[in-house]
Amino acid sequence: MSCFVVPLAQAVVTSAIRKSNEKNNRSDHSAFARHLPALEKMLWGGSVMLVVDHVINGELTWRFPFFTALENAGGGAVMLREMLTVGVPMSLVITAVWAVYALAKERKKKVQLT
Repeated sequence: MSCFVVPLAQAVVTSAIRKSNEKNNRSDHSAFARHLPALEKMLWGGSVMLVVDHVINGELTWRFPFFTALENAGGGAVMLREMLTVGVPMSLVITAVWAVYALAKERKKKVQLT
């Protein structure tokens, strides 16, 4: 019901960091900075798909309080628990997969240059 909030927040922060790097021409310093757009796309794409899924399943609505869990007493605790037990691990896995991707691309680039 609210598992997408964590990767969505990470996507917002990642976008801000990427834009800051572009503005200050810092995109060439590290392998991770060069591949930040890939992480950004992974996070935004996954978050949008989860929002669509939650709307289809009726867990997210267009009227306040938006999350159906908040209509019940104790719903905030349920949402927080889901963010911590599902959202955080999802974000960690996405970030780990991206890190492996970025390192593999850099290694492939070095092999091609030699």
